[in-house]
Amino acid sequence: MADEKTNRGAFLIQQHYCEANAAPVYGRMCAALAAGLTRDSAVGARVLDWAGEPTRDALPLRLFGGFHALVQAGKDAGLASVYSGAVTDHGAILAILERVLAEQAAALMPWLDGPPQTNEPGRSGALMLGLIELARRHGPRIELLEIGSSAGLNLLIDRYRFDLGGTVFGPDASPVTIKPEWRGPPAPGVPLEIVSVRGSDIVPLDATDPAVAARLAAYVWPDTPARLLRVRAAIGMLAARGVDLVQADAADWIEARLAEPQAGGVTRVLMHSVVWQYLPEPVAERIRVALQAAGARATVERPLGWVSMEPDRAFGQQTVRVRSWPGSGEWTTVGTSHAHGTWIDSRAATADAAPPVNLPEAAQVRV
Repeated sequence: MADEKTNRGAFLIQQHYCEANAAPVYGRMCAALAAGLTRDSAVGARVLDWAGEPTRDALPLRLFGGFHALVQAGKDAGLASVYSGAVTDHGAILAILERVLAEQAAALMPWLDGPPQTNEPGRSGALMLGLIELARRHGPRIELLEIGSSAGLNLLIDRYRFDLGGTVFGPDASPVTIKPEWRGPPAPGVPLEIVSVRGSDIVPLDATDPAVAARLAAYVWPDTPARLLRVRAAIGMLAARGVDLVQADAADWIEARLAEPQAGGVTRVLMHSVVWQYLPEPVAERIRVALQAAGARATVERPLGWVSMEPDRAFGQQTVRVRSWPGSGEWTTVGTSHAHGTWIDSRAATADAAPPVNLPEAAQVRV
C-alpha cells in the first residue's frame, strides 16, 4: 500500500519523465503538486491517500487528463494559462491547480477512476522497429495480435505510412505519415507484410463517438499539438474503415488466439505498448506462460514473436524489445523511444548506462 510520500514521489517521477520527453508544462505541474498538493479538496485528499502503486497506476496523468478536458472545454481561463505555458512559476501554478481542484471536484474525480488510455499513433513507429526485426528473422508475413488496444489507433499500423530514418513502409496515400526524429542507423529495409491485425482491451473505446474522441484528446499532452492533429486524423481513418477490436481480458484473449490454427509462412506476433503496468500480475503471468508454451510448439513454418514497447521510467523513455521462436526466446532490445514516438533510437544506447533516477521496485515494469 502506498503512503503520502510515495504518492508525492509519483509526481516527481512523472516530472522527470515529462522533462525527458520535452513536456515542460506537465513537468512544472508535477513539480508544483509534488511539493504543495493539499487535502483541502476531495480530489487532493484522494490523490495523497492513493492506495495503489501511483506510478504504475499513472496517477498524475489520470489527474492531468481531467485538467486538460476542462481546458479543452473552455471551463477555466486560469488553468488554460498553465496549459498554454503562459504561467511558469511553481507557486502560481499550484495556486491555480488547488483552486481548480476545489471548484471542479465533480468533474475531476471520475478521471481518477481508471488509467489514461493514451491512443498515440506515433508509438506504431517504435513497434514497427520490432516487427522489422521479426520479419528479418522469420520472413515478411506477420499476423498481429495486440492487447491493451484501447480505441485501436495502433491497430491501423498496416494503414499508416512510416519513414523510419529514411526507410519507408506502408501505403503512399495514407492520411497519416509517421516520421519520428531518427537516432542511429536507419531501420533495415526488409520485406514486411502485415496480413492481419486484431486487438482486444478490457474496456475498448469507440473513438468515432465524439465524447470518446474528446476524452482521447484530453490525454494528449499540451506541449505537442501535432499529436492532437495526428490522433484526429487516425480517428478519421477509423471512421472510414474500422478495426477488429473486441472487449476481453488480455490473458483470456491471447490464450484463445494462440489456440487457433496458424497459417503456414506467417509469424504470429503479440504486440503491446504501455500496457504491462496496468495488468494484474496473475494476468501478466498467464500471458507469459501462454507465449512460452506456444513458443515451444513454434516451427520454422509457423513462428511466434513478441514485440513490447514499455516504459523505463528510470531513463524517462520506452524500451522496444522482441523475442521469438523457434530460437532462444530471449528478449533482445532493438531500440528506445520517446513516450509518444517523437524520437526513436535504433542503437539501444542505454543498455549499460546507470539510470539517472532510482526508481522504486514497485514502480518498475518488467514484462
